[in-house]
Amino acid sequence: MRPALLLIDMQNDFVREGKPLRVAGAEAVLPRARSLLDLFRERRLPVVHVLRVHRPDGSDVEIMRQEIFRRTPFAVEGTEGAEVISELAPKRGEFTIRKTRMSAFLSTDLDLLLRSIGVDTVVVAGIQTPNCIRTTVFDAMALNYAAVLVTDAVAAQSDEIHRCNVRDMERIGVKVLTTAEMERFLSPA
Repeated sequence: MRPALLLIDMQNDFVREGKPLRVAGAEAVLPRARSLLDLFRERRLPVVHVLRVHRPDGSDVEIMRQEIFRRTPFAVEGTEGAEVISELAPKRGEFTIRKTRMSAFLSTDLDLLLRSIGVDTVVVAGIQTPNCIRTTVFDAMALNYAAVLVTDAVAAQSDEIHRCNVRDMERIGVKVLTTAEMERFLSPA
């Protein structure tokens, strides 16, 4: 097994209080996301920070979010809102992938990157469970990666939404673990 951590959308505009598309549960999972990041760093395993980043004019925003973007632009290239939150800031040697859609794989070079560095398993953390997390996990599985969802390091707008989506992902074969279980999972047998 060669795993990589995918930290999805842990950006100011989606995590911080008062920001345009803040996910209600994002700050609550931050300590566990940080613990997971530290674990991957300690073991020198690949880390990929996946960021949603849009052009200032919004021309690359998906159709269902164009009205929201016109009213309150979010994740605009070059702004503080599009940056990774300071607690999870990328370090030298970690990867950054920019996306404009929910899935980290759609129209990005994530698949090429992961295959180039020999990754066969993606460990997913971040926000938001029913959207960017779920589509990334489904696409990972469609591309023949083993997918691990770290349930206490992902968040949604409500616990109910989160739990329902976790249950659905588990039923299609996603390995569902907690942050506490990750150290054992990453240890060679």
